[in-house]
Amino acid sequence: MAPGHKTMLRTPTVVAAAVLVSLAVSAPASAQISLEGEWTGRYQEDQMDRVPGGDWGDYTGLPINEAARFYADSWDISRGSVPEHQCQVYNVAHIFRGPLQFRVWNEKDPDSQETIAIRMYLGTYEQWRTIWMDGRSHPPDFMPHTWMGFSTGEWHGDVLTVTTSHIKAEYLRREGIPFSDRLTVVEHFIRHGSQLTHVMIATDPVYLDEPMVNTEEFVVMDHGNTNWLYNCETAEEVPRLKHDVPHFLPGTNPNLTYFADQVGLPQEAVRGGPETTYPEYRAKLRALMAGAGTNAK
Repeated sequence: MAPGHKTMLRTPTVVAAAVLVSLAVSAPASAQISLEGEWTGRYQEDQMDRVPGGDWGDYTGLPINEAARFYADSWDISRGSVPEHQCQVYNVAHIFRGPLQFRVWNEKDPDSQETIAIRMYLGTYEQWRTIWMDGRSHPPDFMPHTWMGFSTGEWHGDVLTVTTSHIKAEYLRREGIPFSDRLTVVEHFIRHGSQLTHVMIATDPVYLDEPMVNTEEFVVMDHGNTNWLYNCETAEEVPRLKHDVPHFLPGTNPNLTYFADQVGLPQEAVRGGPETTYPEYRAKLRALMAGAGTNAK
């Protein structure tokens, strides 16, 4: 056989091998589930906390420390009427806990068509969020903090895991229990058909003694609506001095026993702390309630 003929036979084999290698490199190892779409909340879980909001003095189920308790005890609900706070945004660790609908879409690299970021628009407070999927690092600690923070994500099977830092200080509940700006959050987005489970693990070395875990459920909206704007304008709602900030000095807040009195729990049990988040605390709670009943007699 002529040498040129052998070369012609080898050429298709080499080309085919090159194409297979290219496909193996460019194609993802496995296809992830899509989170794209428009989602709205389901509030059967923690409804009182997530929709109307908790009562004054209700710190139940929260792994807060004494610093957080001190801050919340001094908080006055009328602080929300101060113009600077009337339209204050919920940060990323809080916003999923309230009434919410949000839109998700993927941003693709135009050449490789790989997902470089997952984008979100959250209707509450009209917030835009980016979850970077391209392996970039988080910025240094001194970089600016924002309400939605800086987020990076990675897939673990069909579970999207997101890590967020650089979050502005805000509240973890609307009754003044605080988050600091050293807060970090790990989220897991888990889709089952039209349902989306959102697991959030918040770590705050300033105000939490242990990580705080919350879950929320969302459902895809088959029919979109136009309720995507959050028109908030400040106004002088309560006449007060320009620099007056409503608050309570230590030991002067008369509302801290309200929740315990309403639900019939010992005051110690509603003050929060890591111990109160575990099932084993039920035995101590029974003992506290038995003691309260004996003292009442």
